[in-house]
Amino acid sequence: MADKENKWPENVKGKYYVDNQCIDCDLCREMVPEIFVREDEGGYSFVAKQPITKDEIEACEEALDACPVNSIGKDG
Repeated sequence: MADKENKWPENVKGKYYVDNQCIDCDLCREMVPEIFVREDEGGYSFVAKQPITKDEIEACEEALDACPVNSIGKDG
């Protein structure tokens, strides 16, 4: 389960975030590239844009469920 106390500082403010458990598997970035972006130097994903539309929210929920290490959170 993602921990908001350990979220990456690059995450934009809002409900969704990625924490420091991210293993840079690329799954969330493949699923929702307009939301999840790679931090190249550190090798992890973060939320670059909070979802707004119904489709974006559904896609984020799918990425959250698919994350192999549960590093995507949604409690901001």
